[in-house]
Formats: sequence, C-alpha cells, structure tokens
Amino acid sequence: MRRSAALLLTAAVTVGVVAPAQAADGLDRAALRDAIAIRPDDRTSGVVAEVHKNGRTWRGTSGDILTGKHISPDAHFRIGSITKPMEAVILLQLSAEGRVDLDRSVQHYLPGLLPQDRFAEPITVRQLLNHSSGLPHDLEGAPGVSPDEDIERRHDYLTFDEVIRQTLRPEGRPAPGPHFSPGTRQEYNSFGYRVAGRLIEEITGNSYQDEVTTRILKPLKMWETKPVVPGRSRPVPRPYLPGYLSKGDGTPVDVNEQGGLPSSMTSTTGDLDRFVSGLFDGRLLRPAQAEELFTVPKGADGKPLPYADASNCNTGPGRGTACYSVGLMSVPLPDGTVLWGKTGSDPGYRSGVFASRDLARRAVYSTGTSSAPAGGAPAVSLRLALAAFGT
Repeated sequence: MRRSAALLLTAAVTVGVVAPAQAADGLDRAALRDAIAIRPDDRTSGVVAEVHKNGRTWRGTSGDILTGKHISPDAHFRIGSITKPMEAVILLQLSAEGRVDLDRSVQHYLPGLLPQDRFAEPITVRQLLNHSSGLPHDLEGAPGVSPDEDIERRHDYLTFDEVIRQTLRPEGRPAPGPHFSPGTRQEYNSFGYRVAGRLIEEITGNSYQDEVTTRILKPLKMWETKPVVPGRSRPVPRPYLPGYLSKGDGTPVDVNEQGGLPSSMTSTTGDLDRFVSGLFDGRLLRPAQAEELFTVPKGADGKPLPYADASNCNTGPGRGTACYSVGLMSVPLPDGTVLWGKTGSDPGYRSGVFASRDLARRAVYSTGTSSAPAGGAPAVSLRLALAAFGT
C-alpha cells in the first residue's frame, strides 16, 4: 500500500443511505453520512458501512474516489483477520464435541511442528487463540519488498503448512524464536492462527474451507461470504468495494484479485452482521464455550496479562493489559459499554465488525485504500464509531 497519484476528491465522493432520517431512534444519520465522507488525508478510496442501534438500521457508502463510481451498500470486500473469530469458533465447537482440549499443547496435537530446540515450553491451544503463545510473527525476519513486488505477490496462495515452514524453518535467514514464555504476556499474533488453522485440518481431516462453510456460513445463511479457492487467485465478487495499491511510479492498481491463505475470505456488511449476531446469541456456541469470547487471559495473580507493547490494548481503564480474548478484541466506550469484535486487513482493504454483548449496538465497515494506510485504525472507522456510539 503506497501513496497513489493525486486525484480529485470532492467531485468523486458520493454518499448513499438506505432508510430515512429518524432522530428519535438514536441514530444520527447526518453524522453517520458525514463520518464516511472521505477526507483528503484518509488514504481511503471508498467506504461501505452498516450500523444497528436499539433495533434501528443505517447503511451507507462513499463512492470510489479514483473512478467516481457509486459503491453499492451490498458491495463485497476482503475481510482479512475477521476470519480469526471464525477459526476460534471452529476450535471451540471441537472443544464442546470433546475432540480438542483447549488446555492441551500444540506439541501434543501437532508433534514436530514447532522445533523442539526453540519451542520446548508447551503452548496450549487456548494460548494460540488468545494471543498469549509467545510465537513469532508470520514470516518474521523476511526482507521487505518493493511496491511493485507487493502488488505482484498479492496473487500468491500459501497453505498453512507453507506459512509455518517459511516462518519457523526459513531458508537464507536466521530462524526466529519465541517472544516470551507462553502465558506470561499478550501480543497480537496472526501466526498463532496459522497454526490453529493447521490444527483444525489435522483434527477434522477436512479443509478449513469445508469446516468454516459447514459450521458457520451455512448455519447462519451467510450466502455472500466466500472462502478462497485453494491455490488460486480470484477477484472479489461483484458488486465490490475497490481497494488500491500504488506501483513504484505512483500508478494506482485495483487489487481486488488476490490469492491469500486457506482462511482468506470475502464478505459483505450484511453477512458480517449475521456472523456477529449468531456468534453472540448462542447459535454457534454453547454457553461455556461462548464465555471464552469475552474472557481475556489472566496471570497467576488473577489480573489480565500485561500487553507486550503499546501497539494495541492502549485505551480505557485496562490500558496496557490484555484486551484480546479467544478470537475477539474488546473496545471500551466512554459510557462504560464494551464492544467486542475484530478488525482485518488484506492488501487494499481494512475492515471491522463490532457489537455490544447484548447486540443492541453493532457496526460493520470496510474501507478500500487509496495509498499506504497510516498506523492505527482508519480515520473513517474512528469517525464512524464516534457517530454511531459516541456519548
């Protein structure tokens, strides 16, 4: 994601809204429309969003600033790490079925996967899912790539085994070790979910795509959510939200066609709202397993684990301590309400889905990028959260 060529913003932005304004329902539709109107510094090419509050619904879009085209409220987009809660759900279901014990080690279920000379301490399945494993990051230590290489590599498809091998047993560079002893700290870690995906396939004997379709997508009627086709690069289904990367000369490239990982998916705001609703209302998990979604890891003193750095878990009264549970992250609101959900990034896309535990407040969004995104949450998502849930 690099800086794109300068293009006209004001003439290209259009905002579409489904439902008339109704001040009495607690949804400030004018503020929501303004929140997703793209500003010059947003580094965003387009937005699709959906908000639910106290039984009322608002849906809106901003048009593609590079082409000026309208974006449908039903646009598809790539969801990145929003697939992590789905992986967690599958393993929680397998736990309820007695097929996996969250307190047993990865080394027990996948012997030899973690090199014994560097990862002798047991890492439990729960620690994989709540980001307290201490494992290294995906492809840690790999050299950087140029903008043009980044665009070309978006077509690559890597299996869980390939990511694991290239991370833990790389060729031509030192192999990484653990960041900390398992269960002593929390640090957001996508690599743990590559291991979790491999564990799902080992336990069930099926592909991840088959398991997520059978256990989540079909039961919740998420007909617009599509797992990747193994080994292939595919475009986002139409209508879609465009996302762009910039070549070295500044030329923007629509990167909707990508390969990805076995867990990669495309979806819509409507389908992700169905997912978070089914996740919280008990359709996917039994009570004991569902409680894992709302429990951050704690140390022997009964207090939340310290967070490893200042990159995450840096807001609210628990600042500096664990804010991730099994599959989800917690976000405190000024009025004391806590939202639970997940963000996700793929090349050209940054998305999120969040809800209060009682589902009275819910929001889903996706932004297409127009240039390299700044650190932290997209500015559009912060404005949207304030307009939807600010007090």
